[in-house]
This record gives sequence, C-alpha cells and structure tokens, in this order.
Amino acid sequence: MKKNLWNEKPYHSLDYELKSRYGEKIYKIAIDAGMTCPNRDGTIGKGGCIFCSEGGSGDFASDGTTLCSHPTIAQQLEEGKTYFHDKKIGSRFIAYFQAYTNTYAPVERLRQLYKEALDEKSVVGISIATRPDCLPNEVIALLEELKYQYPHKFIWVELGLQTIHEEIAAFIRRGYPLSVFEDAFCKLKQINIPVIVHIILGLPGEDKQMMLNTCQYLSDLGINGIKLQLLHVLKNTDLALLYEKKAFEILSFEEYIDIVVSCLEVLSPDIVIHRVTGDGPKDLLIAPLWSLNKRNVLNTLHSQMKERNTWQGRLERRLNT
Repeated sequence: MKKNLWNEKPYHSLDYELKSRYGEKIYKIAIDAGMTCPNRDGTIGKGGCIFCSEGGSGDFASDGTTLCSHPTIAQQLEEGKTYFHDKKIGSRFIAYFQAYTNTYAPVERLRQLYKEALDEKSVVGISIATRPDCLPNEVIALLEELKYQYPHKFIWVELGLQTIHEEIAAFIRRGYPLSVFEDAFCKLKQINIPVIVHIILGLPGEDKQMMLNTCQYLSDLGINGIKLQLLHVLKNTDLALLYEKKAFEILSFEEYIDIVVSCLEVLSPDIVIHRVTGDGPKDLLIAPLWSLNKRNVLNTLHSQMKERNTWQGRLERRLNT
C-alpha cells in the first residue's frame, strides 16, 4: 500500500481532516431546525424521495423533546453533547442541520438559526444539509454574510445529489435535473463555501459503472467532500413497497465493499470522505441488515484496500482516458 497516507487510512477521512485542523476529534451534533421539504409539502411533490423516511434523513437529529416542545438550537446542542459524555473527546462540535431541507425557510428565520449555532462557543462550524433547488440568491447572500461575520468558524453546505443519471433521479423522485445541482454548486463556489455531496450507492436500476461515473463527475467538478451512502430500505417508504414486491435487489456486503473501493480509487485525494456507509435506524431498517454492523463494514473496507494495495485517488481521471 502507498505509504504516508491519512493516519494509516487509505482515504482522506473527515476524522483525519478535523484532527489535522483542530488537533482533536470533533463530533457532529445533528439538529432538527423544524423545517420541511418542497418535495413533501406540495411545492414539488408530496411523497418525497422514494427512500426517505418520515424523519427526512434526520432520524438521528435531536428534536429536544426532553427539554421543551419548541427547543432552541442552543438547547439541542446541549442535549446533543450528552450523547458524548462517556467518550474521550475535546470540547468542540459541529452543528449539523440535518433533518429535511435546511435552507427551506425565510431568510430571517435562517439567519436566526444559523447565528444561534455559530454563536455557541463550543461550535467550530455549521454544516447545512439541503437541496440544490433550495438555494435562491438571497440564501447565497446570507451564507456569504455569515462567512465574513464568523471568520474563525466554517460554514459547509451538503447537497443531496444521489446520482447524476437523470432516469434514475426521476425514478427516485428527486425533483430536479442535474443542471440545478450544477448551478447551486457554482453559486456556492463563487462565495467560497465548501460543498459536500451526498450520493447513494445501490439505487434501483444503477450498476457499478453508473455509480463510478457519478463519482468521476464529482471529482472532476472539484467538490470539497462526499458522503457515500448505502441504500437503506426503511419502513413506511415507497422503496419498502418496491422491495416487498422484489422489484430490485439490495447490494450484498461483498458488492458494496467492492463498489466503495472503486469509488474511492477514482475520487481526488483532495476530496474529504465524510461517509463510506451510513446509519439506518434499527427500528426502521428493513434491509440490508448487514449494515447494522458498521465496524465490520469499516474494518473490511480497510482490509480490502490494503489487500488490493490501493488508496483514494489511485485511478483518478482514468475513466475519462
């Protein structure tokens, strides 16, 4: 294996990036800002994406119910810190606006929410998960404003892309074309806001080459970070209905490891890997059940990359030659 990598890992992990920057482990605290999604409230659609649970990708976000019926961001952060009380950690965190679409509100409301998180002394920065079609110019202007107001803290935007293939995007009811993602990405890059992109591996109708094409596209685009998310079949979703009808097959453990290794090989070494699997809530997860053993997934990924003598970026841009 290539030596002198990222703390002995064969890929540029978020843990490595944060420890290099801050000298200690930084944890994310997931926040529910009380928003919804245009793909649920009728603006674009009402059913949401076919894989999305009622929690809107925020099943692990704090809703503050132990504190009050309408918790503040500061209260959610304090509650979130209690989850790490038994870990050997530092005193700093990332406020992760996770549930639903976190730019889908009036600008003044967004300003209040983001500033409340950024004002918290223990917060080193905020990460805002949203849809590319929910970044109007006034929101871009707000992000630029906050970037200069808080020069010692960071603002990341996480965009849910899932795939570059339009036919698959239509099938999963994503609700926007690739051109909308490209426009949002350009706007964020113009104001120097780092962009993390979510993609899903194992979507119905996609083969390995299509997944690699998505990774190659994003690497060529110059994104800052990526989340490689395993497709989870969750209860009470349209995807679950299709799974029950055996309309598609879930990736096996071996297939998934092979695909992740190949994805990492074509991604630029500069791209921070924020995730290589995913967490499916135990009470909602139908398949694949092997994903519940996250440690085994990570250990197997590392051992497979060592066995193959490969690392992130080893085949960068090879797909286009």
